[in-house]
Amino acid sequence: MEQQGIISWVMVLGLTLWSGAAHAQQRPLVTEDPETVGAGVVLFEAGIEHNRQERFPLAGLQGNLWSSPVAGVSIGVGSIAEIQIDGGYNKLLVTEKSSATLSSVTNLIGKGDSTSSFQPLVIGTKIRLLSETSGRPAFGLRLATRLPNASNESGLGLDTTDYFASFLLGKTVQSVRFVGNVGLGVVGDPTKGYQHNQLLLYGVSISRAIFNALEVVTEINGRHNTKQGTPQLGIENSSLMRFGARYTVGGARIDSAVLVGMRSTDPSIGFTFGFTYVFKAFQAP
Repeated sequence: MEQQGIISWVMVLGLTLWSGAAHAQQRPLVTEDPETVGAGVVLFEAGIEHNRQERFPLAGLQGNLWSSPVAGVSIGVGSIAEIQIDGGYNKLLVTEKSSATLSSVTNLIGKGDSTSSFQPLVIGTKIRLLSETSGRPAFGLRLATRLPNASNESGLGLDTTDYFASFLLGKTVQSVRFVGNVGLGVVGDPTKGYQHNQLLLYGVSISRAIFNALEVVTEINGRHNTKQGTPQLGIENSSLMRFGARYTVGGARIDSAVLVGMRSTDPSIGFTFGFTYVFKAFQAP
């Protein structure tokens, strides 16, 4: 699985180098804005994220997680559509280990050790269905597939192929931007390959311009397992709050945010910082 992850990231790196830089989507937030990057425009974003008390219950691991880098590239293939590729690299410093479903796979990893793996590669398409007007928000649709290139031997991957579809809306009122997402995720059962779980996906974000270059931002983004009873390990209910700021100069933007877990299965607290770059790469047909 690690070799597959390396191959996947070589492909992403090649695409990123070909595209040069890019325009940010919404870092440090993860709630998707229905607006696309624009025809012929490329957006590249990268950053570092750190979460404390991150849990990987299938492997029985808990610890402090560094994600470096977390990166994405978006390519505007038309005025209303873009292609997205996102991924990253994780390293976990294990502070607790317990018996779990897949703990036998990670029996060489103990308390005080570290383990690492590529993140699952996510390939998606975002389409703006309706433009924003004075009387209505913009509406969009995002479809994405998460590939099983993360190593489950590391304890950090689930080795499942997952599918996501979300409706997006966004509205600007004076200096405040409101964005909302609601959707469905169909994710594989990491313990029974022939079964799937359905997740309700949600996100709400608010960004406010303090002046032309500086915005303060906040969001709540998460998932809810629709299956009756206790959610499957590895795909438990999750809800993360982020609040931070971003500063834009020309086609470049820097950002930072604090992350707070809202559920017992979430990391307790974390932070992220990164940058985004946007540029016109080609003339779209």
